[in-house]
Amino acid sequence: MNSPAVVSLEEVCVSIRGVRILDHISLNVPEGSFLAVIGPNGAGKTTLVRVILGLVRPHSGTVRLFGRPPSGPHNQKHLVGYLPQRQHFDPGFPVSAHDVVMMGRVGCIGLCRYPSRADKEAATATLRRIGFRDELITKPIGELSGGQQQLVFLGRALCSHTRLLILDEPTNGLDLVAQRTFYRVVRELQRDLGLTILVVSHDISALAACADRMICLKGRVYVEGTTREVLSSPRLAEAYGTYPYPLNVTLREGIDGFSGL
Repeated sequence: MNSPAVVSLEEVCVSIRGVRILDHISLNVPEGSFLAVIGPNGAGKTTLVRVILGLVRPHSGTVRLFGRPPSGPHNQKHLVGYLPQRQHFDPGFPVSAHDVVMMGRVGCIGLCRYPSRADKEAATATLRRIGFRDELITKPIGELSGGQQQLVFLGRALCSHTRLLILDEPTNGLDLVAQRTFYRVVRELQRDLGLTILVVSHDISALAACADRMICLKGRVYVEGTTREVLSSPRLAEAYGTYPYPLNVTLREGIDGFSGL
């Protein structure tokens, strides 16, 4: 039996200032799956994420998030953890990794309420799950490496009732070791917690090791399928104007060489 769709789009069109950004987009993201969204710059990938989150209303078509409109009454956005493109913050601001992850508990705690012991323990448990030792949990976030900071922001996105994790270019600016560590943690979270993952990224080789399915977007869906089907499709070159990576290297590294992420 097929898993229910966590995200469902049907014939979605979006125009901004008279320019068509998304053109008749239809896709389904089954529960527990890992979908990678790739495409050239300006392809509409971030707009697609904003549509799913209910931040952009399509001009036509339907959007369902856990079976309901994302911006309507009784929406299910509390089940979504969102990690936007890398954030700018004051590295001197006196907050610890634990403090940042606690911010993700606001939806559970409520505004203007103090966190309970259970909330604090949930934040600590989340940081330990993503591999943080006790001395890093209390360390100021400005003293962490870029890869560690991004894992903390991932923890913030998780520390609630998260069932769907949406990541928008999550490894931009990270070195190769930090990228591999990040995606290894994401795969472990998917496996251990049964999360549904949607990642928008240019990092095709790393995504090839993680994703169950992949779509190539450039205003519309050029090709959709398994990772191997998408990366071997001539439609990929049509979307990019050329293959974004040497095809044999991408398939070899993504599916075989990165299997130990």
